[in-house]
Amino acid sequence: MLAAVLTFVVAVGSPLPASAPVRALVVTGGHDFERAPFEAMLRSLDGVEWREVSHPNAHAAWRPDAAREWDVLVLYDMPGSIGEEARSDLKRLLAEGKGVVALHHSLAGYPDWPEYEEIIGGRYLLAPRVRDGVEQPASTYQHDVRFTVRVADRRHPVVRGVDDFVIEDETYRGFVVSSRVRPLLTTTEATSGSTIGWCKTYGRSRVVYLMLGHGPTAYEHPAFRRLVRQAILWTARRR
Repeated sequence: MLAAVLTFVVAVGSPLPASAPVRALVVTGGHDFERAPFEAMLRSLDGVEWREVSHPNAHAAWRPDAAREWDVLVLYDMPGSIGEEARSDLKRLLAEGKGVVALHHSLAGYPDWPEYEEIIGGRYLLAPRVRDGVEQPASTYQHDVRFTVRVADRRHPVVRGVDDFVIEDETYRGFVVSSRVRPLLTTTEATSGSTIGWCKTYGRSRVVYLMLGHGPTAYEHPAFRRLVRQAILWTARRR
């Protein structure tokens, strides 16, 4: 459990005062990560309070009473399965307007739940599949790639104040991106898909996905920190 333990009291759907911190529930599990620098990144996010839940206990935080304690779901997990009750609870919360920020390997989560791809706006394919008669090969990844990230939509609040930047991070290639997303970040790096950050809606919820975020070189990058913070604020309807 991360060090930040918070008590939240605002009900689901209740507007927060403009001065109140956004309450983020950070979900982990199913994929290793370097905890200390990840926690440091979270602590750097001004105006954001957070706590962590890990699988297999994460789904309890989506139940109606527990969900009153947070405003935005930050996914940094890669779970293999999800039960029917948890699916229903999550979809209900998104219908009510809870925000979602999905980072890096969360794109590969819940491979047995097709609706998750609709929620996030894409999917990292752990295995080949056939969709609408088209064969899609498994996605690939490459560690420790130094590449340029380009801002695709400078007017959007999630990327406001962020210029094109160079980062060392893990790249993904061959992942699925929905035609219904709004691209925010792109790259021409050969080991990566071209659209690596986007936003969308699902139900009444705002959703952001960022491919970045594998390890310390990403966690410590000022552009990544700014993107994560602004994504949380935007999905909480503070931007």
